[in-house]
Amino acid sequence: MPRSGDERSWSRTDRSAHRAAASGCARADDARADADDLRAGDADASVDPADPALLAAADAAVTAAESELIVLSHSIHAEPELAFAEHRSVAKTLAPLRERGFRIEIPVADLDTAFVATFGSGELVVGICAEYDALPEIGHACGHNIIAAAAVGAGLALAEVADRCGLTVKVFGTPAEESGGGKVLMLERGVFDGVAMALMVHPGPLDIVGARSLALADLSVSFHGREAHASAAPEYGRNAGDAATVAQVALGLLRQHLRPGQQLHGIVESGGVAPNIVPGHAELLYYLRADDSASLDDLLQRASACFEAGALATGCTHEIRALAPTYTELTPDSALLCAYREQIIGMGRMPLAPELEAARPLGSTDMGNVTNVIPGIHPVIGIEANGAVTHQREFAAACVTPSADLAVSDGARALARTAIQVAGDQLHRDRLLERSIQRQEEIR
Repeated sequence: MPRSGDERSWSRTDRSAHRAAASGCARADDARADADDLRAGDADASVDPADPALLAAADAAVTAAESELIVLSHSIHAEPELAFAEHRSVAKTLAPLRERGFRIEIPVADLDTAFVATFGSGELVVGICAEYDALPEIGHACGHNIIAAAAVGAGLALAEVADRCGLTVKVFGTPAEESGGGKVLMLERGVFDGVAMALMVHPGPLDIVGARSLALADLSVSFHGREAHASAAPEYGRNAGDAATVAQVALGLLRQHLRPGQQLHGIVESGGVAPNIVPGHAELLYYLRADDSASLDDLLQRASACFEAGALATGCTHEIRALAPTYTELTPDSALLCAYREQIIGMGRMPLAPELEAARPLGSTDMGNVTNVIPGIHPVIGIEANGAVTHQREFAAACVTPSADLAVSDGARALARTAIQVAGDQLHRDRLLERSIQRQEEIR
């Protein structure tokens, strides 16, 4: 997950003090609450208890595969691969699914490292999203090895009960979450068509059910000047490096006036080749973030003026390119959140209280785009990180500890149990099916 700049770890005392109530959900007075309200999290919706026999069967499937899932997590972690190049990770993730009889489609969406693994033929299609891309230089410091293994475990668990629950189970292999927007491309190219609910789990320093993310624009800003000898003839040059400097000073001054929830941060990708050559080219890589897409549009307009100022002040030209699709903010489905919260509390986990979740954005994710059109969730499952946070080398090391291994099995069980519980509630089953049919009609 591309990480925001203000993430902090919470102590055990914090976790205990803010342990959530048993479910934190209450069915709306109008049991047929508007589906969009539920999707946006504007209305709570309780979910009927699941059939204990189905939950037991799903749990048993995870238990049977537990050692294999942990090996998978560790193996992906040991060989980190970057966006759209996760070939070994994909092969490892597919192996247990293929062995259990899932129908494999790869590649999909014209992406070599994207796949769909399908089991069953029920009317309600459940999608479980796996991620497996790593970060440059620091490897799996966002714990995508845990995500992939938990997704496989959830898929195997749901396959065990697919016929009895009337499910079609799809495990989606989604590349390039860190940069590239694999899920957005798959969504736009029809891979998620027909899916009634989409679920995944992401590791972090603590359990957060209704995890919040920010909308994101991933930009490259190139400045074009003119080379010249920096000593003998500097007047003939136009310094693209200076253009980048002026732009960054303007962005730094802009920060004082940003709206709440808006963020920007970046690096200098290139700024010249030698001290005695006036730089003819410079490039900035920047992330712009905001609470929602409308606020992101406002920030993009204001930041673009800063980039333009750098070019204007130095006599250079500039161009702004999007390096990946825009990520939208997460809009989780309330019923799925309610069921997931109930399940992990039943496992003995202590999630952050719902009233505190909104204050803790966790960066940005392309799962936001999925939840904007398909009812879904993206909870965080806690691991013992010893004070480390995501995108640190110490967090990467924490992602292959016994605590991380427990997150794999707990995450798999919680996702499977959530899908089973919601699928077994006729009110929400009907709602999800109706929404899926409606979306298919809109696509046509």
